[in-house]
Amino acid sequence: PSFEGEERFYLHYNFPPFSTGEARPIRGTSRREVGHGNLAQRALKGMVPADCPYTVRVVSEVLESNGSSSMATVCAGTMALMDAGVQMKKPVSGIAMGLISDAETGKYAVLSDILGDEDHLGDMDFKVTGTADGITACQMDIKVKGLSYEILVNALKQAQAGRLHILNILVDTIAQPNKDVKPHAPKMITRVIPNEFIGALIGPGGKVIQELQKATKTTIVINEDPTTEEGIVEILGTDQEGIDAVLAKIDSLLFKPEVGGTYEVKVIKMLDFGAVVEYTQAPGNEVLLHVSELAWERTENVTDVVNMGDVFKVKYFGVDPKTRKEKVSRKALLDKPEGYQSKPPRDHNKGGGRDNRGSRDNRGRDNRRDDRKPRDDKKED
Repeated sequence: PSFEGEERFYLHYNFPPFSTGEARPIRGTSRREVGHGNLAQRALKGMVPADCPYTVRVVSEVLESNGSSSMATVCAGTMALMDAGVQMKKPVSGIAMGLISDAETGKYAVLSDILGDEDHLGDMDFKVTGTADGITACQMDIKVKGLSYEILVNALKQAQAGRLHILNILVDTIAQPNKDVKPHAPKMITRVIPNEFIGALIGPGGKVIQELQKATKTTIVINEDPTTEEGIVEILGTDQEGIDAVLAKIDSLLFKPEVGGTYEVKVIKMLDFGAVVEYTQAPGNEVLLHVSELAWERTENVTDVVNMGDVFKVKYFGVDPKTRKEKVSRKALLDKPEGYQSKPPRDHNKGGGRDNRGSRDNRGRDNRRDDRKPRDDKKED
């Protein structure tokens, strides 16, 4: 933030004296450097995507100059941003146009990519930047009282031809922005999650998020969108594997299998009564595959059908009303073997159920207590 507002894109332009063969001390930033830097910043700023998670700073160090170093800054800045992995909407090029005119005869000549002498002795310095589709910024300095509409139109047309020529050379060097930032650059990934999952990601007392940051060597920042109330998760780190691990954890938290759906799972633990499997698309999201759901045939040992690390597909049945746990089945996706007969349901009323019992009042009672002799208080020696 600054007195002029908050910026996410900066461009600093440095023009030391030695770049033009002068020998004088380097002092503070000159007004010329500020002006040229602002022009180049305006030229590129519109092509930096609004969802870019970084605050970007481009520094132009002019080492030698005999022309428009500000337009060179625009061209070099475009290539630098694309090489750095900033997803530029379109590449930008720039050119400085000049003018030599005779007021008495009305003759004039529009110059392209003017040199230092042409700038000093000419009547105009017209800088134009833009993409293949249009202009992004322009700035004009003139030494005459005014320009005719004809001169302005010719200058813009000539500038367009020059910009497109430079743009073709630029695109031949780097046609598209790199897909990722440099290995040494901090990476920042933003994910949006439903509000109800924020607590699960943080964990009790922040336990889950702290352990995740320690294991992945990343920094995780969670904010709530004041408008949508959704959770905005920012993941910062230099190791792509660590960032991918955090994203996988978020995916596992958000993963919700649908009843009747088919999912690929991997065996991660063997038990006597089944196998614990995890969904391959949501690592860490586990479910028990009971031994009775492995195959249609009777399975004595779980290892007869599956083993550690096996990957296969299962069908999801939701929560079993009996066990109140999630149920998946492997055999539901297999064809029944020939001659297979399903086991008939158990007849709970066979042999008489509780409803067929006789009344307790019809039972014979033992009245032997009434026939007993009175107990002696003292035992005989």
